Amino acid sequence: MKPFLKYCGAVSQEDVDCIAQSQADAIGFIFAPSKRQVDPEQVKQWLTESQCEKEITGVFVNEKIQKVCDITKHIPLDIVQLHGDETREDAKEIKQQTGAIVWKVFHHEPDVKETLDKMTAFAPFVDGFLIDAKLKGMRGGSGTAFTWEAVPVYIQQAKRLEKTCIIAGGITPETLPELLAYGPKAIDLSSGIVENGKKSSAKIKALEERMLNDVRISK
Repeated sequence: MKPFLKYCGAVSQEDVDCIAQSQADAIGFIFAPSKRQVDPEQVKQWLTESQCEKEITGVFVNEKIQKVCDITKHIPLDIVQLHGDETREDAKEIKQQTGAIVWKVFHHEPDVKETLDKMTAFAPFVDGFLIDAKLKGMRGGSGTAFTWEAVPVYIQQAKRLEKTCIIAGGITPETLPELLAYGPKAIDLSSGIVENGKKSSAKIKALEERMLNDVRISK
């Protein structure tokens, strides 16, 4: 069975169309200050134009709860991804008000226990954890991988807490087979499928073929 696949950081109608035609399960938009930040009104229009049937994800960083709720209802979003220093109370409030799936992002720490403890603390208030590489001055989208040997530890913890575990950071068509060896249940890509500032259908095709091959081999 292939992992749940999310392509994040769509910034144009072209990107949305490209992802809509892919095998991704979810498409992600960044509503926080970033080179890939987009306007909710534009996103709604792009999705309407492309008739995109993927799960729609919105990425937020330390945003006011009311604004997160407004955007979630307006588009509407299936998944709210909290990528900042949001508290458990923030997550709880957003989940209650929107009814959306809520993912909390944590960075891989050299001491894995730190991240595992955060997962335990947030478990009652969220539906999943997205684990990303930690890079100074960056929230995400760095294109850098963390030590994937830790992936099974995160998966095990999420399973114990009955939550989804999504792996992000430095995933490309070339590095995918290495990551798949650690058995991720969900993966999130952004810069790994970009060429000349746009989502690349060629890179997406290469990635999906490798994923399909891996599924066949594991059977």
